Amino acid sequence: MAEKKQNKASCFIATGRRKKSIARVRMTPGKGVITVNGRELGEYLQRDTLILIAKRPLALTNTADKYDITINVIGGGIAGQAGAISHGISRALVKISETYKKELKDAGLLTRDPRMKERKKYGLKKARKASQFSKR
Repeated sequence: MAEKKQNKASCFIATGRRKKSIARVRMTPGKGVITVNGRELGEYLQRDTLILIAKRPLALTNTADKYDITINVIGGGIAGQAGAISHGISRALVKISETYKKELKDAGLLTRDPRMKERKKYGLKKARKASQFSKR
């Protein structure tokens, strides 16, 4: 029992959000293994640009090989999930050490991106797309 309590103390948990995606991030000291929903990060996100977005906080703080990261992400598409992962990792790094806060804040990684999909309005095909106007 005492071993489990020590393990929890060295575990840092944070939540990241983007669009409809929510990422729960758990960071523990380790070798830099990143697991998303039980799969490797590259296997889960599949696009290089999305992998770069997700790893950006680690690259800025030079902590890519210091922590093992386990992520549980739900909702949205893979682009929103990559943003949520980045936000969650940034928040966890600030919990680990306050010295990372200025770097991450200047890069805009601690601010939740508020842009969401606009809702569809009645009488229109999409949020703003209308059918072509006909005079007769």
